Amino acid sequence: MLSKKIKQAMAGSSAIRAMFMEGKEMAARYGAENVYDFSLGNPATPAPEKIKTAIYDILDKEDPLVVHGYMANAGYEEVREAIAENLNERFGTNFHGKNLIMTVGAAGGLNIIFKTILDPGNEVMVFAPYFGEYKSYAANFDAKIVEVMPNEADFMPDLADFERKITKDTRAVIINNPNNPTGVVYSDATLKEIARILTAKEEEFGTDIYLISDEPYRELVYDGVQENFLTKYYKDTLVGYSFSKSLSLPGERIGYVVVPDEAADSAELIEGITVSNRTLGFVNAPSLIQKAVAECLKEKTNLEFYDRNRIALYEGLTKLGFTCIKPQGAFYLWLKSPVAKEEEFVEAAKKYHLILVKGSAFGYGGYVRLAYCTSYETVVNSMQAFAKLAAEYGLKAAE
Repeated sequence: MLSKKIKQAMAGSSAIRAMFMEGKEMAARYGAENVYDFSLGNPATPAPEKIKTAIYDILDKEDPLVVHGYMANAGYEEVREAIAENLNERFGTNFHGKNLIMTVGAAGGLNIIFKTILDPGNEVMVFAPYFGEYKSYAANFDAKIVEVMPNEADFMPDLADFERKITKDTRAVIINNPNNPTGVVYSDATLKEIARILTAKEEEFGTDIYLISDEPYRELVYDGVQENFLTKYYKDTLVGYSFSKSLSLPGERIGYVVVPDEAADSAELIEGITVSNRTLGFVNAPSLIQKAVAECLKEKTNLEFYDRNRIALYEGLTKLGFTCIKPQGAFYLWLKSPVAKEEEFVEAAKKYHLILVKGSAFGYGGYVRLAYCTSYETVVNSMQAFAKLAAEYGLKAAE
């Protein structure tokens, strides 16, 4: 007999994965070249060549009993020191290896943070629209998700709504910047105001409220937007990072958590997160890929590839009469549904072999998400299908 908790998780299983599987089935029926799948945020650029050479060098030169063996639950000391030095150089921070815990991807990082800081009944605030798995991660520890609404003009968070919804039970606030699913990058003014509100609320309630910065898309920014690091805004910031997008390594499940010395109870937090890494069954992050990414901290994925797709998709859709938020980061585009129930729009799109993900999967209906981490040919060739979809809804193409 299954547990009640897993039954609930199964009932709310990922709409993104469901659409991905539907796209696979459609490709088998009609041919992959005739299906335009924008469902899954799976990187479309290969990992940098240096990853491969680093792995070969490590396997060739290092003791296999070390490379494939256990290490401290927080990860290899030299790897954590290398990452800390890289962050300090790039962002003017002052971290040491002890401030980092290597994790099984960003998801593993969020779960070990949650296990460390959450008690049943605590609240975790999210800025809608948000990555839907946050709800599942909070539910793992019997915490409650509280959704903060956005301003639809630019999809920055409604900060009045944010301030109003913080309570004595608020233990954490997740910020995903750049944002999945909108591609929005939060402005400096927005981040400073979030920090001001949180500082005031900590004083009002006499509690610690942690801002968890979920940053798998940190390096994927466009139009002159600068990479950012949120610990400079608010002392109780914890950072979760993944190399899945920046180095195109999603299947390797490698990332890290940063706990600054300035954060409340930082030493206990580091110890607790490290213990959580073990007791949740991760034990430690994968050993070989830890060593490999430490050699590739200055490498990046092919940002020009995604930027080309971004421009082609945004310009193509807006010319057809669709309303979109122009993404500044990540590799997602947020498109307004021509009808209130975006599920109907998603179903209509399937007639033209277009695979989109409903906005309600991200806690905000009336929109759909398109992942443009696909081939440029898919983006270009999809425009004929989008033109038919636009015509069905009576949208007027730009002159």
